[in-house]
Amino acid sequence: MTAIKRFRILAIVLLAFAVGGVLGAFYLIPSHADEDSDTEQNPNPPVRLTIKDGVPTLTISTEEQQNAGIIAQRLDAAPAQDYTRGFATVLDPAGLVDLSNQYRDAEAQVAVAKARLAASQAAYQRAQVLNKDQQNISTAQLQSAHSAFEVDIHTLAAAETHAGAIIANARQAWGGAIADALSGDDALLADLIGRRSYLVRVTLPPGVVIATPPATASALFGATDVRLSFVSLATAADPKLQGVSYLYQTPAQNLLPGLTLEASLAVKASEPGLIVPDSAVVWLEGKAWIYIRTQPTIFIRRAINPARSAPREGYIVSGLAPGAQIVIHGAQMLLSEEFRASVPVED
Repeated sequence: MTAIKRFRILAIVLLAFAVGGVLGAFYLIPSHADEDSDTEQNPNPPVRLTIKDGVPTLTISTEEQQNAGIIAQRLDAAPAQDYTRGFATVLDPAGLVDLSNQYRDAEAQVAVAKARLAASQAAYQRAQVLNKDQQNISTAQLQSAHSAFEVDIHTLAAAETHAGAIIANARQAWGGAIADALSGDDALLADLIGRRSYLVRVTLPPGVVIATPPATASALFGATDVRLSFVSLATAADPKLQGVSYLYQTPAQNLLPGLTLEASLAVKASEPGLIVPDSAVVWLEGKAWIYIRTQPTIFIRRAINPARSAPREGYIVSGLAPGAQIVIHGAQMLLSEEFRASVPVED
């Protein structure tokens, strides 16, 4: 074998070793792209959901709670009364102004009629004495005094009837309390006419009746708490709402006639409970649920009865421990996480 042939054989052997090394390195080096692809297609998250005694339990780390904006806190105790919600409509006092003006005019007419009657009565009595004792006046003068006296009697009666009709109209349109205030020159009427306060017609939902309307109620005007004081039963229902209505008075507080507010009326004493805000409630299969944080990283889902409305918003829930940590932000995220964790991971 010549030197040239030996050199060619050696070169081929060296080239074969070089190619083998490259291929070996290619197969030994792990492919991160494949790992990332497998991770995305076949996730293997930590087990977060367990079922204990039929109760779904989620485990969420503190860091994950912070990232998701989950907030749990103790809730305020509910008042010792149940509440029903209604709608409060601010009434225009223009009709009261007209009635007040009419009644003041009628009052003036009554006063004038009384004065004239007093004068004509005195004149008639004096004419009777003079005609009987000394015959200083004629019978015709006596009859004229008597006629004036009779006319003034009927004028006063007519004036009083007119004033009474105005009060009756006020009673029909606004109720007994307003009618009494109109005839008695009450401060209530002065405040209403001066727009220092307004009458508010509070209408309950159809079919709801309160045996004794509460002396005070409340309504919301934006973020402002509007206090209401009972005046009387309303004389007519709101045609749009078709419910029992009551009249309440409230300070003006930048209100305007025609505004409709959401009102809350206490109806009866009830068992204690906590006020659960709307943000804490999730709905599933037609039921209302909340999440309770039993430990720093553990949450359980619990059904609640949404039948009792809170004074402002949310619900009054009985049976919750006073110190229970209720999720008020992030409840919907927990429900989504619960269902995501319940789906089995495919290989």
